[in-house]
Amino acid sequence: METSITGQGWELLVVRQGLHTRKGGFVRTYGTYAVTIDGAPQPGLQGFMAEAIGPGDNLHQDNGKRIEAGHYPLATQFGHYVSIGYSTGSALGAKPMPALLLLGTNKRVGILIHPAHPPNLYISSVGCLNPTGPVKPKDNIDFFDARKRVIALINSLRAFQPQAFAQKQSTAIPHAAVIVEGEPMAALAGST
Repeated sequence: METSITGQGWELLVVRQGLHTRKGGFVRTYGTYAVTIDGAPQPGLQGFMAEAIGPGDNLHQDNGKRIEAGHYPLATQFGHYVSIGYSTGSALGAKPMPALLLLGTNKRVGILIHPAHPPNLYISSVGCLNPTGPVKPKDNIDFFDARKRVIALINSLRAFQPQAFAQKQSTAIPHAAVIVEGEPMAALAGST
């Protein structure tokens, strides 16, 4: 399958597959993710991604939808979620939680890559990206696995562009981007 990665710099490719639904009105977009650096796949930096429902919308603030398919530069994040000084404690949902910030999202602000967390471990997103291991439509996301995945992305970026992590303030990460592909609206097998 041809992808839209450029093969230059640090790239996180998210390929949306479809929607997960379960009883109670829970719906999320489900897809895969993988990191490349200068086009080379990075072992241990792949898995699945959960997002809000679609279709993607970057034109309307606070719309509760996933972001549009596209190419987004990355930055460090500091606020409720952080890229430096996050908790690694054993408490479920321990704060502050790790995150990275997507730039270039038009009227959508605060679009992050962060772990799914309580109170809703099915999807913790209003446009954000929640990395996960494989989950079925009825499954919650494991917080500790999700947090480990976000930290692995942060560590990879820190090794790639250490200067962007020198200060505790949101900083653009040169030559780093998220590429999101697809706008599927069909339910995946196993959805209720």
